[in-house]
Amino acid sequence: MSTNLIGTYGAWAEALSSRPGSLSFGAGRRRNTESWRRLGRTRLLELLGPLPAAGGGSESGRVAVPPVRIRRSYRFEDLEVQELSWQLPYGPETQAILLKPGEAKGPLPGVLGLHDHASVKYFGKQKILQTSAQLHPLLREHQGRYYGERAWANELARRGYAVLVHDVIPFESRKVAAGELPGYVVRRLVSAPDEREELTPEAVADDSPEPGWDVATGDLDGEAPEAVERYDLFAAGHEEVLARSLFAAGTSLPACFVGEDLAALEVLASRPEVDPDRLGCCGLSGGGLRTVYLAGLDDRVACAVCAGFMSTWRDFVLHKSFTHTWMLYVPQLARYLEFPEVLALRVPRPALVLATDRDPLFTLGEVRRAGEILQGVYKAAGAADRCALSVYPGPHCFSRDMQEEAFDWLDRWLLGQRGERAFA
Repeated sequence: MSTNLIGTYGAWAEALSSRPGSLSFGAGRRRNTESWRRLGRTRLLELLGPLPAAGGGSESGRVAVPPVRIRRSYRFEDLEVQELSWQLPYGPETQAILLKPGEAKGPLPGVLGLHDHASVKYFGKQKILQTSAQLHPLLREHQGRYYGERAWANELARRGYAVLVHDVIPFESRKVAAGELPGYVVRRLVSAPDEREELTPEAVADDSPEPGWDVATGDLDGEAPEAVERYDLFAAGHEEVLARSLFAAGTSLPACFVGEDLAALEVLASRPEVDPDRLGCCGLSGGGLRTVYLAGLDDRVACAVCAGFMSTWRDFVLHKSFTHTWMLYVPQLARYLEFPEVLALRVPRPALVLATDRDPLFTLGEVRRAGEILQGVYKAAGAADRCALSVYPGPHCFSRDMQEEAFDWLDRWLLGQRGERAFA
């Protein structure tokens, strides 16, 4: 076989990853999509384990609406902006931004804007929106690289939506403060391999914080680019530490962000200006991953758009696991479902997948195979028109052309007369 990420073990791992999961619709043993959906969701929730955002766990996949505080309301350009926050059972307050048209009347369709990963954890929600004339230079660069120099959450709100964008662990308001960790851990995470000091009993005994790494957590827009980049250097290495610790605690990064996204969906659905029967979600990359899990688990998401995160377990096993966040991996999930089948658990509710042909994070042939798996489930359910895969030329991004297709897809299913009621 060709070169792969685990060398001589590749053929064995490929055989494992190529076996249909025991609950896989594509295994040919299942024809009733509704019973398959119920089985698949039940097993996914079991594998995720207790959702920390639910205060210990939720077997139904529902999370109670947390008390929401309105921190500030104001107008930016033609949009009304509300800065919100809520306290989950763990960690700092979740901060969020709600955007809506300035002259909006009546209940609006609501969309969760799911921010990306991109190894940028100092910022979260701010990566896909803009609420002041001054944009941090690193955010300007980020939006230029991935979003066609556009704050896409703002553009979607202008089309008639209430758009809620929130931080999840470990981004922005939910990030881990380096200054709270033992200094020897921070030093090892940020040091080049040949510069790492030997770990000694004396070093472990001295757990005082490392000076200079406790960046400010308040004025994100005013933070110097050097401080942001310094924090993200630490955070890139710390994600693996966080994932290991959460596994040891009986939970995982996926359980955390899934629960936090479910809590945000509850917040959005409970807003007086939002029609709870017309809810959607959309995101690129890490936001596309979050779309797969959230939309696969909760039928209140009437329309979903996953950009820049679709492939197969075989692709992750052999070629791309080194490029991806620990947020992807739900232990043992591949034994039961193919990755695109997680999104297919929402059938027959609409799902659009957007990809690019030069994305180094995925193998294009496996992206297309994942699309075929997803579309096969929708065809079996008699809902082929509610699922689509579009591949655009270019690198990993959510370009303006891709955004326009995403917005049109959301318009088709949420702005018209159909909404969620068409899929009940």
